[in-house]
Amino acid sequence: LTDIPYNPTDYVFTYNEINMPVMEVPVDNPTTNEGVELGRHLFYDPILSLDSTISCASCHKQENAFAADVAFSLGVDGTVGFRNSMSLANLAFVPPSKGLNWDGLVPTLEEHHLEPVVNELEMKEDWNNVENKLRQHPTYPQMFRRAFGIENSGEITRDHTVKALAQFIRTLISLKSKYDWRNGFVDPNNKPLYTTAEDNGATLVTTEGPIPDTGPECVHCHQPNRFFTDHTFRNNGLDSDFTDLGKGAVTGIPGDNGKFKTTTLRNIALTAPYMHDGRFATLEEVMDHYSEGLHPSPTIDPILGVRIPGIGLTEQEKSDIISFLHALTDTSFVTNPAFSSPF
Repeated sequence: LTDIPYNPTDYVFTYNEINMPVMEVPVDNPTTNEGVELGRHLFYDPILSLDSTISCASCHKQENAFAADVAFSLGVDGTVGFRNSMSLANLAFVPPSKGLNWDGLVPTLEEHHLEPVVNELEMKEDWNNVENKLRQHPTYPQMFRRAFGIENSGEITRDHTVKALAQFIRTLISLKSKYDWRNGFVDPNNKPLYTTAEDNGATLVTTEGPIPDTGPECVHCHQPNRFFTDHTFRNNGLDSDFTDLGKGAVTGIPGDNGKFKTTTLRNIALTAPYMHDGRFATLEEVMDHYSEGLHPSPTIDPILGVRIPGIGLTEQEKSDIISFLHALTDTSFVTNPAFSSPF
């Protein structure tokens, strides 16, 4: 492969940096145009699965903000998963110390992509087989050469593969919703007005008050820091008894039982169904849960624990909040051809 030039070029991120944290990119995996393009191909290619029927995109669909549109996705041979596939938007900004996935099992995007390939409920493949398939592929060796400088196809490894996937995922940045335009993060000279419902909903979602309070207090968990999440793990009152321990299954700490990642509210109108097990089909059901459906348990978040059975939203408040949540939809993100399938 040495007759193919190895001259990777830096990928240029174009988001507005107002109120944004520094993106922590591993020094051994800089984001390059060649690596991103390879990662995009691998993301959409079912070659990573045992029978070439499942790709990363099978569970993370662009039209759903790279989340699933079903409670549990199907793996090879129709096996059914046990958690809802989360959105991949803006994962580049999650600090490694916070962890990824519903339970925080892995700290980095590189490590994140190792497990689905071998998971019996997902791709059900062996990494040795994946490496062999990629080495024998008619075009991937050349792409790995351009991205990582390998000198022959035998140097293609799982390490290269997950690094390329991680590079592509880091480009999946969604920061152009109506909320961003309204606050001048996209174009300070173009700030569209909210509707009355969106404006009321924005106040309800982003206003912080005393605890306990009569307001929804969404801001305590879904902080409007450009991401609408604090990246922490919380028990939001879904159950009194846990069939899925969440973070507690990872840490072994009883105080973590029933805690799951606080999801971003960005593009939330596109990522139904909701919660770690996809139990709520609509945003209306989510509002009903927080309004009057909270369940007590030893690990419930204190902010919600003092509000059981719920925070008592009126029907108008529920409607206004949902209107604002729709204002967090980034249509350019779900239609961007740079994020779409190359096949």
